[in-house]
Amino acid sequence: MKELFYIIAAISVISAVLVVSARSPINSVIALVVCFLSIAGHYVLLNAQFLAMVHVIVYTGAIMVLFLNIIMYMNLNKASEPRKALLTRVSAVVAGGILFLTLLGAIGQGLTAPPANEFDGSIGLVRSVGTVLFTDFLLPFEVSSVLFLSAMVGVVMLAKKDKVTKEVATADLSPAEMERRS
Repeated sequence: MKELFYIIAAISVISAVLVVSARSPINSVIALVVCFLSIAGHYVLLNAQFLAMVHVIVYTGAIMVLFLNIIMYMNLNKASEPRKALLTRVSAVVAGGILFLTLLGAIGQGLTAPPANEFDGSIGLVRSVGTVLFTDFLLPFEVSSVLFLSAMVGVVMLAKKDKVTKEVATADLSPAEMERRS
């Protein structure tokens, strides 16, 4: 189990370094997906399977698709990418080095904390999360679902094209201009 943790931790760190150091934004996003999947592996090792699946679905699925779409819409290439000033790059390296030294100092002091509770193997499972969600937190769960439903209806109403606005907008145009636009 310990070896598996170290393997997944190494994958997380290497992919995180690749996210920052990759030349292509697409390669950076792919490395970020690998990093997210390795973090989900850590959740599984902590016996939080529900949290691992939610992490994979939300972050690796939805957020990464959004990132990829934005990168593709921006059409990044070397000619349009601005070059950072030397002072900016040096200050970034210094700030990263100070952060690294701070982390080494914290690890050197030792991170020992006694467990708050004894180990319970059923805490992170889907069954226990569902039981608590539908017994103790049923009212907040239902209120949030009504809130999400009203937000979706609001988005649909805002995105809906209004015929009256279109008619008013075209009322000021000449007949030739209206025919050209249609």
